Amino acid sequence: MEVKHSDNGKAGQFFIEVDGKIEARMTYVYSDKKRMVIEHTIVNDSLRGQGVARKLFDAMVDYLRDNHFRAIPQCPYAKSVFDKNEKELADVRA
Repeated sequence: MEVKHSDNGKAGQFFIEVDGKIEARMTYVYSDKKRMVIEHTIVNDSLRGQGVARKLFDAMVDYLRDNHFRAIPQCPYAKSVFDKNEKELADVRA
């Protein structure tokens, strides 16, 4: 499963397509030049239980680190992962 990324300069998403249809996504909006708000994580039932949300999250963290951004987790899933991994993710949490 390949995680793809789209960004229009104001908002974006990390997503997974199956047969050309987006089946999982993690969306964000920029709050300023170096911070983004993680808004939602949505995984369709057909992909649940396969670690898909974590793959999206890990792709997001890689993007944050590569671009020197910090995240504000508004999404309950993202917030829970940040909370459970405070030390490892301190460099990317706003």
